[in-house]
Amino acid sequence: MVDDERMIRWSIQQALSKDGHYVTAVETGEEAVAQASDEMPDLVFLDITLPGIDGVEVLRRLKAIEPSVAVVMVTATDDVKTAVEAMRLGAYDYVSKPFDLDRLRVIAQNALDRHELRQEVEFNRKESVKRYGFHRIVGPSRSLADVVEIARKVAKSDAATVLLQGESGTGKDLLAQAIHYESRRANRPFIPINCTALPTELLESELMGHEKGAFTDAKAVKKGLFEVADGGTIYLDEIGDMKVDLQSKMLRFIETKTFKRVGGHRDIEVDVRIIAATNRDLQAAVRSGAFREDLFYRLNVIPIEMPPLRDRREDILPLAEHFLALLNEDVKRKVHGFTPETLSALRDYDWPGNVREMRNLIERALILGEGEYLEIWPLSRLAGRQSSRGPAMTEGGMDRDAAGTAARATVGATDTDTVGAGAGPHAGAAGGGDAAAFTLPARGVVLEEVEKTFIIQALEAQGGNQTRAAQMLGLTRDALRYRMKKFGFLE
Repeated sequence: MVDDERMIRWSIQQALSKDGHYVTAVETGEEAVAQASDEMPDLVFLDITLPGIDGVEVLRRLKAIEPSVAVVMVTATDDVKTAVEAMRLGAYDYVSKPFDLDRLRVIAQNALDRHELRQEVEFNRKESVKRYGFHRIVGPSRSLADVVEIARKVAKSDAATVLLQGESGTGKDLLAQAIHYESRRANRPFIPINCTALPTELLESELMGHEKGAFTDAKAVKKGLFEVADGGTIYLDEIGDMKVDLQSKMLRFIETKTFKRVGGHRDIEVDVRIIAATNRDLQAAVRSGAFREDLFYRLNVIPIEMPPLRDRREDILPLAEHFLALLNEDVKRKVHGFTPETLSALRDYDWPGNVREMRNLIERALILGEGEYLEIWPLSRLAGRQSSRGPAMTEGGMDRDAAGTAARATVGATDTDTVGAGAGPHAGAAGGGDAAAFTLPARGVVLEEVEKTFIIQALEAQGGNQTRAAQMLGLTRDALRYRMKKFGFLE
């Protein structure tokens, strides 16, 4: 409480103390600023007319120290205009003398509740930055630093549409999240939309929502993803794969930020930022007619190209160390580093799957390997050399290439041990696919290791989606999960 009238200080102090608040009272603005510099209170009742610096100046100084502090101005009747001006400077509210103590107590509680909410929001924002911020994009290379520098500027600009381009696995998703969570939109939704997974018949209902009764099953109003994202960011992943008949609808939304719910008649306007991403050459797609030229130029306001990992080799080892530290904790290992041979192989490999491939490789090695230092076999595959050791073993079983060779061995080879009584040049493919072409190599295989390797390959091919991986292997999802548990991939 800041007021030069002793009785007012006392009455407010008494009223608020009864509600369980700890109240400190001072006489001058100078005292208030000095005390706030040591320990900022949650709420300040501040008289406008004070000896020395006036209340408006005290307000400015308090806000400079802590912008979130709640300040209620205390005014005489002829100070109301000044109080309103103070609210423009950030004051929460004002009360006029003589004031009602009960109303003052209500104002105090509301101000404190709002202050607590703002603190919670700010805490959540900081936690989001810790989890999704630019620090997750690791690497000392100049090309990556340039990308991050542009993205930081974009995050501050708040509204500009962004087009992220680059090969699969380069980190476009991470960059999109960082732009959102380090912008003022961080406390609003980040809505990813996979453009390859948008069926034409469900587009309007999923993205724009529908009104009650719009179609048979529309038993209530449903908000679409555009509406849910209001105030936040819409991330259009794989925009280059969007069906041509959907592109015109997306264009209108990007241009106007308005839409109609299915069955609705009024335009709904939303405040969203658009971030799009693709691993395709959109300009080539425009030339071929696969992508609308007008949509391309609407998206291409701030283009950012994510460089492939092979073009920024100075990032490889820092990234590997980063993933090792991160995944050590996730898989409950205490691996101290990589063997020298592994480090050399990591550095020399071209990483066609980019950063995602590296993360997956290190995670697999941590889960299936042993020892204090991580060793990834066969190093020959990473270094681009041929192995002469036959089917080399990895942490996931047989080397992928060797397992594939074994699985694809042609019928009619010199092997006499075939799989199953009916196996032979004309055997049927009971399991579907190319099963009829598989036979057992003369040197033999460890069946569990081949099975383990194919499970890993299927999961990688489907981006970790267990349902699609199971379909790829001719299994049910439950059957796949049983095998994953058997091999230690799941707890």
